[in-house]
Amino acid sequence: MNQKNIKLSIIIALFLFTCITCINPVYAEYQLLQHLGTLIVSIILFVDLKKNKLSLFAFSFVAIFILIHVIGARWIYSYVPYNDFFNNYLGINIHESFDFTRNHYDRLVHFAFGGLFFPFLFEGFFNKYKNKMLALLLAWLSLQCFSMVYEVFEWLLTVFMSSEAADNYNGQQGDMFDAQKDMALAMMGSNLLVVYYLFKKDKS
Repeated sequence: MNQKNIKLSIIIALFLFTCITCINPVYAEYQLLQHLGTLIVSIILFVDLKKNKLSLFAFSFVAIFILIHVIGARWIYSYVPYNDFFNNYLGINIHESFDFTRNHYDRLVHFAFGGLFFPFLFEGFFNKYKNKMLALLLAWLSLQCFSMVYEVFEWLLTVFMSSEAADNYNGQQGDMFDAQKDMALAMMGSNLLVVYYLFKKDKS
Protein backbone atom coordinates (compact mmCIF):
# COMPACT_ATOMS: atom_id res chain seq x y z
CA MET A 1 0.00 0.00 0.00
CA ASN A 2 1.48 3.34 -1.03
CA GLN A 3 1.67 6.35 1.30
CA LYS A 4 -1.34 8.13 -0.20
CA ASN A 5 -3.56 5.07 0.29
CA ILE A 6 -2.37 4.77 3.88
CA LYS A 7 -3.31 8.40 4.48
CA LEU A 8 -6.74 7.82 2.95
CA SER A 9 -7.23 4.80 5.22
CA ILE A 10 -6.35 6.91 8.26
CA ILE A 11 -8.89 9.57 7.27
CA ILE A 12 -11.63 6.97 6.73
CA ALA A 13 -10.88 5.33 10.08
CA LEU A 14 -11.00 8.71 11.83
CA PHE A 15 -14.28 9.58 10.16
CA LEU A 16 -15.89 6.30 11.20
CA PHE A 17 -14.58 6.63 14.76
CA THR A 18 -15.92 10.20 14.99
CA CYS A 19 -19.34 9.08 13.76
CA ILE A 20 -19.44 6.32 16.38
CA THR A 21 -18.55 8.75 19.19
CA CYS A 22 -21.41 11.02 18.10
CA ILE A 23 -24.02 8.31 18.72
CA ASN A 24 -25.98 9.20 21.87
CA PRO A 25 -23.38 11.72 23.11
CA VAL A 26 -23.27 12.39 26.83
CA TYR A 27 -23.53 16.16 26.34
CA ALA A 28 -25.36 16.49 23.01
CA GLU A 29 -25.86 20.25 23.41
CA TYR A 30 -22.09 20.82 23.21
CA GLN A 31 -21.28 18.48 20.31
CA LEU A 32 -21.35 21.12 17.56
CA LEU A 33 -19.06 23.48 19.46
CA GLN A 34 -16.72 20.66 20.44
CA HIS A 35 -16.39 19.37 16.89
CA LEU A 36 -15.63 22.74 15.31
CA GLY A 37 -12.04 22.00 16.25
CA THR A 38 -12.31 18.56 14.68
CA LEU A 39 -13.44 20.04 11.37
CA ILE A 40 -10.78 22.77 11.34
CA VAL A 41 -7.86 20.43 12.09
CA SER A 42 -9.16 17.82 9.64
CA ILE A 43 -8.61 20.32 6.82
CA ILE A 44 -4.87 19.65 7.20
CA LEU A 45 -5.39 15.96 6.43
CA PHE A 46 -7.67 16.53 3.46
CA VAL A 47 -5.37 19.14 1.90
CA ASP A 48 -2.36 16.87 2.31
CA LEU A 49 -4.28 13.91 0.89
CA LYS A 50 -4.36 15.87 -2.37
CA LYS A 51 -0.85 17.38 -2.23
CA ASN A 52 0.83 14.44 -0.41
CA LYS A 53 3.71 16.55 0.90
CA LEU A 54 3.66 15.60 4.58
CA SER A 55 5.60 12.58 5.74
CA LEU A 56 3.49 9.73 7.08
CA PHE A 57 5.02 10.55 10.48
CA ALA A 58 3.70 14.13 10.50
CA PHE A 59 0.36 13.12 8.97
CA SER A 60 -0.14 10.39 11.58
CA PHE A 61 0.68 12.77 14.44
CA VAL A 62 -2.03 15.21 13.31
CA ALA A 63 -4.45 12.28 13.00
CA ILE A 64 -3.61 11.11 16.54
CA PHE A 65 -4.32 14.60 17.85
CA ILE A 66 -7.72 14.57 16.14
CA LEU A 67 -8.40 11.16 17.69
CA ILE A 68 -7.58 12.48 21.17
CA HIS A 69 -9.77 15.52 20.56
CA VAL A 70 -12.69 13.41 19.33
CA ILE A 71 -12.56 11.35 22.53
CA GLY A 72 -12.62 14.59 24.51
CA ALA A 73 -15.57 15.85 22.49
CA ARG A 74 -17.54 12.69 23.25
CA TRP A 75 -17.69 13.42 26.99
CA ILE A 76 -16.42 17.04 26.90
CA TYR A 77 -12.97 17.41 28.38
CA SER A 78 -13.85 17.75 32.04
CA TYR A 79 -15.64 14.41 32.16
CA VAL A 80 -13.65 11.97 30.02
CA PRO A 81 -13.74 8.77 32.13
CA TYR A 82 -10.10 7.79 31.62
CA ASN A 83 -9.68 6.94 35.30
CA ASP A 84 -12.65 4.54 35.16
CA PHE A 85 -11.16 2.88 32.08
CA PHE A 86 -7.74 2.33 33.64
CA ASN A 87 -9.28 1.26 36.94
CA ASN A 88 -11.77 -1.20 35.43
CA TYR A 89 -9.58 -2.74 32.72
CA LEU A 90 -6.03 -2.38 34.05
CA GLY A 91 -6.61 -2.16 37.78
CA ILE A 92 -4.85 1.21 37.96
CA ASN A 93 -6.51 4.09 39.78
CA ILE A 94 -4.65 7.08 38.36
CA HIS A 95 -6.42 9.68 40.51
CA GLU A 96 -5.74 7.76 43.69
CA SER A 97 -2.12 6.99 42.77
CA PHE A 98 -1.25 10.60 41.99
CA ASP A 99 -3.72 12.24 44.38
CA PHE A 100 -5.52 14.02 41.54
CA THR A 101 -8.51 16.14 42.48
CA ARG A 102 -9.57 17.11 38.92
CA ASN A 103 -9.99 15.51 35.54
CA HIS A 104 -6.71 15.97 33.66
CA TYR A 105 -7.75 14.94 30.16
CA ASP A 106 -7.65 18.55 28.95
CA ARG A 107 -4.07 18.77 30.19
CA LEU A 108 -3.20 15.75 28.04
CA VAL A 109 -4.72 17.42 25.00
CA HIS A 110 -2.69 20.60 25.44
CA PHE A 111 0.50 18.60 25.93
CA ALA A 112 -0.36 16.53 22.86
CA PHE A 113 -1.01 19.67 20.83
CA GLY A 114 2.51 20.92 21.48
CA GLY A 115 4.05 17.62 20.42
CA LEU A 116 1.73 16.19 17.78
CA PHE A 117 1.53 19.36 15.67
CA PHE A 118 5.26 19.95 15.73
CA PRO A 119 6.23 17.64 12.81
CA PHE A 120 3.55 19.21 10.60
CA LEU A 121 4.87 22.73 11.22
CA PHE A 122 8.52 21.70 11.13
CA GLU A 123 8.17 20.03 7.75
CA GLY A 124 6.29 23.02 6.37
CA PHE A 125 8.97 25.48 7.45
CA PHE A 126 11.83 23.17 6.44
CA ASN A 127 10.41 22.68 2.95
CA LYS A 128 10.19 26.45 2.59
CA TYR A 129 13.51 27.57 4.06
CA LYS A 130 15.70 24.43 3.79
CA ASN A 131 17.26 25.25 7.16
CA LYS A 132 16.73 22.77 10.00
CA MET A 133 17.49 25.10 12.92
CA LEU A 134 15.32 27.88 11.51
CA ALA A 135 12.49 25.42 10.89
CA LEU A 136 12.75 24.14 14.47
CA LEU A 137 12.67 27.67 15.87
CA LEU A 138 9.72 28.76 13.73
CA ALA A 139 7.74 25.60 14.49
CA TRP A 140 8.38 26.04 18.22
CA LEU A 141 7.44 29.73 18.20
CA SER A 142 4.33 29.06 16.11
CA LEU A 143 3.05 26.46 18.54
CA GLN A 144 3.51 28.75 21.53
CA CYS A 145 1.69 31.50 19.64
CA PHE A 146 -1.18 29.18 18.67
CA SER A 147 -1.42 27.98 22.25
CA MET A 148 -1.67 31.54 23.55
CA VAL A 149 -4.26 32.53 20.92
CA TYR A 150 -6.38 29.51 21.83
CA GLU A 151 -6.34 30.49 25.50
CA VAL A 152 -7.50 33.99 24.52
CA PHE A 153 -10.29 32.34 22.50
CA GLU A 154 -11.31 30.34 25.58
CA TRP A 155 -11.32 33.55 27.63
CA LEU A 156 -13.59 35.20 25.04
CA LEU A 157 -16.01 32.30 25.41
CA THR A 158 -16.36 33.15 29.08
CA VAL A 159 -17.36 36.68 28.05
CA PHE A 160 -19.99 35.78 25.47
CA MET A 161 -21.32 32.42 26.74
CA SER A 162 -22.98 31.40 29.96
CA SER A 163 -20.50 30.55 32.73
CA GLU A 164 -21.63 26.92 32.73
CA ALA A 165 -21.29 26.47 28.97
CA ALA A 166 -17.90 28.20 28.90
CA ASP A 167 -16.59 26.13 31.79
CA ASN A 168 -17.79 22.91 30.16
CA TYR A 169 -15.99 23.80 26.94
CA ASN A 170 -12.82 25.15 28.53
CA GLY A 171 -12.39 22.43 31.15
CA GLN A 172 -11.05 24.99 33.60
CA GLN A 173 -12.62 23.21 36.57
CA GLY A 174 -12.11 26.15 38.90
CA ASP A 175 -8.34 26.48 38.33
CA MET A 176 -7.48 30.18 38.05
CA PHE A 177 -4.12 29.27 36.49
CA ASP A 178 -5.60 26.87 33.95
CA ALA A 179 -4.50 28.92 30.92
CA GLN A 180 -0.90 29.22 32.13
CA LYS A 181 -0.68 25.49 32.86
CA ASP A 182 -2.16 24.60 29.49
CA MET A 183 0.38 26.79 27.67
CA ALA A 184 3.22 25.35 29.74
CA LEU A 185 2.17 21.80 28.82
CA ALA A 186 1.98 22.69 25.13
CA MET A 187 5.50 24.10 25.44
CA MET A 188 6.70 20.88 27.09
CA GLY A 189 5.26 18.85 24.23
CA SER A 190 7.03 21.10 21.72
CA ASN A 191 10.30 20.87 23.63
CA LEU A 192 10.27 17.07 23.44
CA LEU A 193 9.92 17.19 19.67
CA VAL A 194 12.68 19.78 19.38
CA VAL A 195 14.99 17.37 21.22
CA TYR A 196 13.82 14.53 18.94
CA TYR A 197 14.66 16.48 15.78
CA LEU A 198 17.97 17.72 17.15
CA PHE A 199 19.16 14.15 17.70
CA LYS A 200 17.40 12.66 14.67
CA LYS A 201 19.83 11.73 11.94
CA ASP A 202 18.99 13.41 8.66
CA LYS A 203 18.66 11.25 5.58
CA SER A 204 21.62 11.66 3.32
